[in-house]
Amino acid sequence: MAARRARAADPRAGFRRAEEPGPAVPQGLLRAARKSGQLNLSGRGLSEVPQHVWRINLDTPEEAHQNLSFGAADRWWEQTDLTKLILASNKLQSLSEDVKLLPALTVLDVHDNQLTSLPSALGQLENLQKLDVSHNKLKSIPEELMQLAHLKSLLLHHNELSHLPDGFGQLVSLEELDLSNNHITDIPTSFALLINLVRLNLACNQLKNLPADISAMKSLRQLDCSKNYLETVPSNLATMASLEQLYLRKNKLRSLPEFPSCKLLKELHAGENQIEILNAENLKHLNSLSVLELRDNKIKSVPDEITLLQKLERLDLANNDISRLPYTLGNLPQLKFLALEGNPLRTIRRDLLQKGTAELLKYLRSKIQDDVTSPNGEPPVTAMTLPSESRVNMHAITSLKLLDYSEKQAAVIPDEMFDAVRSNPVTTVNFSKNQLNEIPPRIVELKDSVCDVSLGFNKISSVSLELCMLHKLTHLDIRNNFLTSLPEEMEALAKLQIINLSYNRFKVFPGVLYRIAALETILLSNNQVGSIDPLQLKKMDRLGTLDLQNNDLLQVPPELGNCESLRTLLLEGNPFRTPRAAILAKGTAAVLEYLRSRIPA
Repeated sequence: MAARRARAADPRAGFRRAEEPGPAVPQGLLRAARKSGQLNLSGRGLSEVPQHVWRINLDTPEEAHQNLSFGAADRWWEQTDLTKLILASNKLQSLSEDVKLLPALTVLDVHDNQLTSLPSALGQLENLQKLDVSHNKLKSIPEELMQLAHLKSLLLHHNELSHLPDGFGQLVSLEELDLSNNHITDIPTSFALLINLVRLNLACNQLKNLPADISAMKSLRQLDCSKNYLETVPSNLATMASLEQLYLRKNKLRSLPEFPSCKLLKELHAGENQIEILNAENLKHLNSLSVLELRDNKIKSVPDEITLLQKLERLDLANNDISRLPYTLGNLPQLKFLALEGNPLRTIRRDLLQKGTAELLKYLRSKIQDDVTSPNGEPPVTAMTLPSESRVNMHAITSLKLLDYSEKQAAVIPDEMFDAVRSNPVTTVNFSKNQLNEIPPRIVELKDSVCDVSLGFNKISSVSLELCMLHKLTHLDIRNNFLTSLPEEMEALAKLQIINLSYNRFKVFPGVLYRIAALETILLSNNQVGSIDPLQLKKMDRLGTLDLQNNDLLQVPPELGNCESLRTLLLEGNPFRTPRAAILAKGTAAVLEYLRSRIPA
């Protein structure tokens, strides 16, 4: 062959052959590529790309030097420019700057090689639409790459990237971006300019937060932030109207955002976090949700509003701290999968949990039927006629066992609310977000059934004796009031498991709490508490969560380290000097271990 003969005459030929990059590329492949514009060299053991591949559209092909008669199909001078080059699964450690000799490329795939860098010449491939450099050893991306104005798909997953160029926002045509499985700690704010991006994968990195500007990605349908170190999600995320799938699994989230604009969200995955509270606000706008995955968190209760999720097909609440469920879950029309194992459920037998979703839903529906029997077997949805029909929701009282008079800015709860209850046992009372100066005395009428009372966001300055008579109470929320102390009579609330006293005016830790043995969660953040008694706390062997953030603790007693039942101890925002912030950041187990090490021998 002419090219081979010419090379043999070159005195350096011996050296050049020694550098031949692994197996040569068969001529038949090159001939086919000139016709089709596509060349697949994957899995050929190449340690570098042969020069004639880069020059495929420049050099005269070898067969033209041979005295062959060309048929119409073989007219090499009518060759097609190479538009697709696949070099995946080879042993390439670098790419030549000669890649610029293929300006017509729309697809370049070099995934699964050993690349540690990319040539800056990539920025000259102005027709490039898809670039796959995943599964390599890239530590950085050349700034020139940001010039690829037509790039639609950029796959960078499974590399060693720790930072991204600031100019990322210049890739305005980008629709798919995969940065998962790298070491990225920050997202450039210019990401906000990627307004055509549909899929963004940031999973398995080292992100501690997301920029609020991410909400400007108006086309984004799929966002995966699994396996990072996120403690919060920007509230702006809730304005992303196109979002359909959101993955937040395996982070450090303590709560979910509210989603007022995410009307199209179909899947929300937030398992393996530290979420304690699931609010109605988190759920009530998610009309399209079909998958809600919250397994392995610390959720205590499920709000009745979960029944608003009429399109829900899969609900995974396994391994949380849920003790009871709204029976109305049984009425969700599309629900096909319900996981509840690993929860301290009091009303559902364990053997029932193992019988599968259909049986479980049937059981929940039967409990509603027990509560409310109407002629057609369906729970009534109309309010009974009462003096003020608009104020009393009889369906909530009879079917949901809920007495709700919240967000009314009322100074008193109208008697007709209590009158409406009559012989209907309600388990939940919500009088939050009003202007109440005292706890309504008639609450004592509910003492034989009520388990959960919310009085948050009022102007209550003392806890009444009537409240202390609600002997079935398990949850009490009196956050954001004017309380300075609790009465000793609260000791009678022997079943109380969770109490929220955040944002009040306590200067000392309420002593009566030490004597309520059933307490599992005490939330006392944002008060002015100056000290705690570790010996008393140690006796509370069910106490798993103690939140004392933003108080006036000048010191943390080392003996607190002996409270081994504590799974969550929150102390940030206090004026003490030790433990230092670095130790607090390591989590509860590390803090308790540190405190134990400080106990005088």
